[in-house]
Amino acid sequence: MPDWEAQRVRFAWERTEGVSRDYTNYAKAAPALVMNCGLMQTLAFLQSRSDDHRRLAGHICCWLEHRFRSGPDGPTGSAYKDVMDWLARTSPARYRLATREVMSLLQWIKQFAESRQAK
Repeated sequence: MPDWEAQRVRFAWERTEGVSRDYTNYAKAAPALVMNCGLMQTLAFLQSRSDDHRRLAGHICCWLEHRFRSGPDGPTGSAYKDVMDWLARTSPARYRLATREVMSLLQWIKQFAESRQAK
């Protein structure tokens, strides 16, 4: 069984190298958006905004694809559309699990992005 926390940490560390202050601010705000609006709505919002917003959405989608691709009903690619299609048709239990995964990932992304900005 994979150690998802260790993979999450490594993934967040690799993705936050060279991020902008704007990306860091969006990463800080994203958990509240997920909690208040929902995962799909947050991804749609991020995808519709600036390059840094889309970069964060891409990181989230890439993680979800990595985390859930092992099953036959997981997303088929890391693209935004593939993940959104998967979220729209997945079971409520899997949707909740995906939301928890994103919240855990965002904690690490936020922490690493902030530490890299604090130079």
